[in-house]
Amino acid sequence: MSVLLTEKDLPVSLTPELAIEAAYSQELAEVIGRLQRELPCLIECDKDLAPFVFIHLRNRLKAVNLKCLYLDGRPNPDAASSGSGATAPTGLMGTMIAQLRDAVRGAVDRRVVVLPHLDLLTTSQGGLTTEAREVIPLLYENPQIVWLGFKDPSFPVPRVIENLFPHRLSILGISRTRLRHLVTQKESRKFGRQFNPWALYKYVSGVNAVRLRKLLSTLEGEDFPADPKLAIRQLRQATLTGTLEIPEVDLERDVGGYAKVKKRLRQEILDILVRRDQSTDADEVTRLEELIPRGMILWGPPGTGKTFFAKAMAASIGAAITIVSGPELKSKWVGESEENLRQIFHKARQSAPAIIVFDELDSFASARGTYTGSGVEHSMVNQLLTEMDGFHKEELVFVVGTTNLVEAIDPALMRPGRFEFHLHIPYPEDDDRREILKIYDRKMKLKLTPEAIDYAVRRTGEGYMTATGTQFSGDHLQAMCRAIARIRLRENRTDDTPATDVERGLTEYDEKRDLTTTQAATVATHEAGHFMCAVVCAHHADPERITIQSEMPWAGGYVRYNPKEFSKLGDLGHTRQELLDDMVVLVGGIEAERLLLDDVSSGAGGSDLRYATHIAHLIVEWLGFGETTGLRQFRDPKDGERMVLSGMMAEVIDKQINTLFRQCQERAAGLLAKYKDDLIALRNEVLEMKVLEQDRIEVWIRDFRARHGLPMKKRTTKKPTA
Repeated sequence: MSVLLTEKDLPVSLTPELAIEAAYSQELAEVIGRLQRELPCLIECDKDLAPFVFIHLRNRLKAVNLKCLYLDGRPNPDAASSGSGATAPTGLMGTMIAQLRDAVRGAVDRRVVVLPHLDLLTTSQGGLTTEAREVIPLLYENPQIVWLGFKDPSFPVPRVIENLFPHRLSILGISRTRLRHLVTQKESRKFGRQFNPWALYKYVSGVNAVRLRKLLSTLEGEDFPADPKLAIRQLRQATLTGTLEIPEVDLERDVGGYAKVKKRLRQEILDILVRRDQSTDADEVTRLEELIPRGMILWGPPGTGKTFFAKAMAASIGAAITIVSGPELKSKWVGESEENLRQIFHKARQSAPAIIVFDELDSFASARGTYTGSGVEHSMVNQLLTEMDGFHKEELVFVVGTTNLVEAIDPALMRPGRFEFHLHIPYPEDDDRREILKIYDRKMKLKLTPEAIDYAVRRTGEGYMTATGTQFSGDHLQAMCRAIARIRLRENRTDDTPATDVERGLTEYDEKRDLTTTQAATVATHEAGHFMCAVVCAHHADPERITIQSEMPWAGGYVRYNPKEFSKLGDLGHTRQELLDDMVVLVGGIEAERLLLDDVSSGAGGSDLRYATHIAHLIVEWLGFGETTGLRQFRDPKDGERMVLSGMMAEVIDKQINTLFRQCQERAAGLLAKYKDDLIALRNEVLEMKVLEQDRIEVWIRDFRARHGLPMKKRTTKKPTA
């Protein structure tokens, strides 16, 4: 069935009364039937819609001889005072209560009593006001009265009042199938020669019929435009509420790298939405809507662009976006946290298409039963589930949760139908960082040379850590580029930016460790030992940087290895010989100290011994590589705890681990003694230069291997995992 309409299929003109009839005839007929059977009804709708709905109902009820009494708090000068000598009530609430008292205790004829302002009887947290405590007994005093209440969707109604209404109806937005009856012929011309109400519905699904008529009647622009963007833009600007905004982030132009993430986002969501918007077949549109996940989890380390991806998605589909911080939602007042959530969803539905981003979702949506706070999180999760379950499939409202701890999210939120789409955004790899740097280079006019970009990619890659001990994320790259831009501004530079400025941008103001002459010699010896063992061990990656002027405050120096040469620890297919060579390199630092300094320092007491010990346990207890322990696993794969073993077997395992350490120490000591002269020369060069970069290291390694007749290493094609 085609959804395209010609002008003659649309009404010539529409009054608000006709619009109400066209939009909600089925729902209101249901209310009329209930009221005729003397069943109280509660209608949830926008404030500006309620008077028109009431007028429609009043006229329909009048036709069946059923009168309405509208209690809106406006004073009636002809009304007698209730009670002898009583003073006339003052204020809106006082007048409403007096009117209600008269209605309950006055005339007994059959009629419908209308309560248009139920929200005034409650606090913003859904509790009872002082006036409400006076009103509630009146509401239940006369069971013969048929009540008709109006509830603002922005405010909750206490359960004691809600229970007064056995029939409840929600009129939020408009139905897609009724939209064709709410656009006049003249207004349709602003959207082109062939009017597609289903395409328009995307932008007005949360707008009630009365407000829609006002918006459509004020559209400006030429008739029958080639592109209806002007009319759509006017509608979007008018429907944005609260903190919602339409971002201007292009998924390709402004988001660098992450080809796999972008591909999945397109295939799973964006392409389906484009096809839905282009379709003119109602059945196909309905089928496509069933495929689109409305809840998404974007998870990964901090600073990798999770919120930025959400903004790019919003811009791609023309959606408004609101970003909500999880901790900001919490309130110490009972019910206010849930009310905050309710308000956010209501505003998003009014401004659809919209995306709600819950930043740090785990801060309030952790698995129930694990809370350590006040317990408000439990109610917030329940409210979030209620709101998400209330979506209509034709509404384009998406909920995105970002988190660094996806495993902590409540399982009820992760099931299909809620946050069913999970997208991992890891630290950027080399290609990703290169594209991110090109974007910042263009936006900040840094004039980075190709060599500078190559250096920045290497310098922020595998093996390098930030000052906080994490890998470099997109945010770190942006901070580096801003630092370079400030350097160029201070120095009034207009030339190209070399690689040295990249290093300045990263470390210019870092607190560097000032080593004494003795400390420098010890660190240089230690790092040279790692370096030499890595070059000689056939199953270890070659070094590409060595320094005793570390930018990391916790390390006096380090050796960085080429991350693409060999698989790293944790990769599938890591061989036993690779693991043993890793151990040799790790203990090579302290063995170089023993050889050249005839003493040892605490330099290996940090990460070197920790990683070497981990590898030894991995070989023996996890992978079954131990020579005396055999092909068997001794650690629980779930929690890593050692299984219950006999004393004899535990002793065998410990002896095997000690044997591995002794063998690796002997190998390292033998290699370093064999190439002692080269080790001393390397140590001295490092002491003099402080830092040896990749170009110099490649020359050093090539010369070393040529002099000693050593073959070049065979490199694996395996890339390290993020």
